[in-house]
Amino acid sequence: MQLNPYGAEVVDLAADLANLRPTSADELARRCRAAGLEPEGPVTPQDLDRVQAVLDAWEKVVDADDEQERAELVNRMLAASAAHPRLTDHTGGWHLHYRDDGQPFGAVLSALISVGTAFHLAGRGMHRLRRCAVAECRTIFADTSRTGRRRYCSHRCANRDAVRRHRARAADPLAAR
Repeated sequence: MQLNPYGAEVVDLAADLANLRPTSADELARRCRAAGLEPEGPVTPQDLDRVQAVLDAWEKVVDADDEQERAELVNRMLAASAAHPRLTDHTGGWHLHYRDDGQPFGAVLSALISVGTAFHLAGRGMHRLRRCAVAECRTIFADTSRTGRRRYCSHRCANRDAVRRHRARAADPLAAR
């Protein structure tokens, strides 16, 4: 998989990490590798602590009440983690980096998440990062659908909510009119 480090893949990784927080540096490294992001060096407990703090800030972005608040929170994340963009060819192909060289993995992931989230929201729409519409489900997801109207984290939650609405209408004949 060719990972665009600032594209949808990193926002999906952030959602995955926020929905089920890694409990060790090894788990963080393993899950990042599974998502196509290979750490350049060892992943340490300090990296895990940094990523946990980034995920705390990122969840505030997800839960923001309006676009302005969401933008302000993302801008804070960018200011805390991203550097001036520059071209690099360290992997054999030219691409942009929004971080300084030689950073520990927690700082790299912080820059990827903040810049990737900014690109996702600016490119797809400020509303395209949310929690599932099912009240008892708190799962975060990035809406990458064509229409931008996705409300559920999964087909399972969408079906569960549809069944719930159907049963409510069936139980109240006046509601069907």
